[in-house]
Amino acid sequence: MNVSILRAEPKHLPEIARLAEIVWRQHYPGIISEAQINYMLARMYDLEVLRKEVEEKVTYNCLFADSELTGYSAHSPVGNEMKLHKLYVHPARQRQGLGGQLLREVERDTRAQGFETLVLAVNKANHQAVAAYRKAGFTVRESVVVDIGGGFVMDDYVMEKKMAAS
Repeated sequence: MNVSILRAEPKHLPEIARLAEIVWRQHYPGIISEAQINYMLARMYDLEVLRKEVEEKVTYNCLFADSELTGYSAHSPVGNEMKLHKLYVHPARQRQGLGGQLLREVERDTRAQGFETLVLAVNKANHQAVAAYRKAGFTVRESVVVDIGGGFVMDDYVMEKKMAAS
C-alpha cells in the first residue's frame, strides 16, 4: 500500500466531509444517538465551517492510501498546548496502522511548533479509540461533560501526551 500524508487544501474539504459521513455513520451508533450524529456532522463538517477552520489556522492532514483519501486529522494550538480535534480513518482501512501514521504526523508538527503537550477529547464510550490513544502514550487528564447545544452533550475524556524533544 502506497501511503502519503499531505496538508489539506481547500479542494480536499468536500472529500473530508464525505469521509466523515461514512466514518461517523458506521462508528458512532451505539456510542451516541443518531440525532446527535446528525447534529454533530452538520455542525462540524459543513463546508463553510471547514473553510473557516482552515482560515483560522486549524491544520488538516489528509492520508491517502493508494491515491484514495482514507483518513484525516485536524489540529491547532489552543493556549500553550496543541489540540488534536479530529482523527479518523475509513472503517474498511482501520487497524492497518494508518491512524498511527496520522497521529505521528500531528506529533511531529506539535514538536516542530514548540509545544510540549498534545491534548485531545474522546468520547468515554469510544473504547476502541481510548485504547488506541492509551497505546500511543496518552493518559487521561480529566473527565468532562460539555454541552454542545441542541440538547446534546459530549461525555469525554480529555487525554494528553507529553512530547519528547525530537
